[in-house]
Amino acid sequence: MARTDALAVDERSDPGAGAERAPDWETVADLPASAKLVARVLEHEGTLSGTEIAEETRLPPRTVRYAVGRLGEAGVVTESFSLRDAREKRYELRID
Repeated sequence: MARTDALAVDERSDPGAGAERAPDWETVADLPASAKLVARVLEHEGTLSGTEIAEETRLPPRTVRYAVGRLGEAGVVTESFSLRDAREKRYELRID
């Protein structure tokens, strides 16, 4: 059996084949540079607020909101509310 045939058989026998994959860095590769920067900062710093991301990246708050929005649409970032201040959103990277 040729290698390509073996791969085709494996994909058909895998019940998870074709299912939506977990987000990874390939997902981020097609996003704007600001989104890539925000993703890298979240990778190194952990969960941050939009203000903290702006401080770390030196990006304007509007650019941070845009970048986080694009990362959220791609399923790479999760958003939650701060327990200290419900008006503040916290962002966490979902890539391992």
